[in-house]
Amino acid sequence: MPSSNASQSIFKKILALVLAFGPGIFAIGYTIGTGSVTAMIVAGSTYGMQLLWVLVLSCLFSGLLIYAYGNYSLVTGETALFAFKKHLKYGKLIAILIILGITFGQWNSLMGILGISSNIIYEIFLLYFPDLEAYKYESVLTIAVVVIVIFYALLLVGKYTFFEKILVIFVTIMALSFLISLFMVYPLPIEVAKGLIPTIPQVEGGGLMVAAFVGTTMAAATFLSRPLFVQGKGWDMKNLGQQKKDAIIAATLVFLISAIIMAVASGALFHQGQPVEKVLDMVNTLEPVAGKFALTLFFFGTLSAGLSSIFPCLLIAPILLADYQSGKLDTSSKQFKIITAIACLFALIVPVLGANPIQMQIVSQVFNVFVLPLVIIGIILLINQEKLMKEYKASLGLNIGLIAALCFAFVVSYKGIDGLIKFFSN
Repeated sequence: MPSSNASQSIFKKILALVLAFGPGIFAIGYTIGTGSVTAMIVAGSTYGMQLLWVLVLSCLFSGLLIYAYGNYSLVTGETALFAFKKHLKYGKLIAILIILGITFGQWNSLMGILGISSNIIYEIFLLYFPDLEAYKYESVLTIAVVVIVIFYALLLVGKYTFFEKILVIFVTIMALSFLISLFMVYPLPIEVAKGLIPTIPQVEGGGLMVAAFVGTTMAAATFLSRPLFVQGKGWDMKNLGQQKKDAIIAATLVFLISAIIMAVASGALFHQGQPVEKVLDMVNTLEPVAGKFALTLFFFGTLSAGLSSIFPCLLIAPILLADYQSGKLDTSSKQFKIITAIACLFALIVPVLGANPIQMQIVSQVFNVFVLPLVIIGIILLINQEKLMKEYKASLGLNIGLIAALCFAFVVSYKGIDGLIKFFSN
């Protein structure tokens, strides 16, 4: 009996630690979705660990931006777009452009996320019910409708803490699934070291892949939503240190989970010369190398990644609009329910058309990059205003980091434009 009580006590401590995550869990939910998993798998299987340096920079700059937006909110009590509108010249125009750009990118991602997640669930059912193969379209569409209806019903519960706990569960399952997979298939240490040297693959689609990487790991939606989630957590000036720690943990976990996915794909597929263009292609290519157990774990992680992203993607448009209007998010309002319902219908486009969502996923991640410079410029201008920030005005180190992030965003935006022109001209 004592050992049973001890094991229960350890389990409770682990559960309490997991549930103690702050608003940073939403950063992971926004960042690690099927779009991110797809980008990491394609990159790892096609280029090995060559793009690891892009991931390092993206996550470093993401951590700085999460911290800067969270600090601004705690010091001033204001949210991002509301502050843009109130304090910046042309702030209204900037805020509207950001709302339109991010909503477009996130809703496009949502279509792909639901399409891929539904296909994964279908593949799992197919293992047990082979007769379903004759009804693939109907099965995938039915699964998509059921999933999105369940998530909409959960949204109507309308409590921040409830959203946070569900995300924590999905993200934990996802991280553990990918981590265990890594122990079965992994790249050579020298390949990881070489991946830290900045190089861009000199092949067709290399620039687009870099832009997609940044679009999925340095997501503008993550930073802009940070103040509202900090408010939802009930944090104030007493939590400045906690906010900083939460931002570091969020950026670190995004890096680790993303790097693990890339490493699994690189270790299993790169040297076999089997580049993957679809997440579901992993069924045929990963199984012979890693076995069914690793394959099942990897797909369970991918499904968790998809499901953990549906909540944040459905929330983004009402969050940004509420931010712009008043700086407060009312999840029980009629506006919230209508906008999230429209997002749910939008998400069903890919399953209804029976389309392949993978290319759309990568292209939509690239579109996210174009809003990024505006989001960085906005927070640099705000956190350097002494009348707003008083003694908490941005330090020299933070300013240097944010300016470096802005330069990085401009370079990647250029690469994204160049990559999209080539993509659509082919």
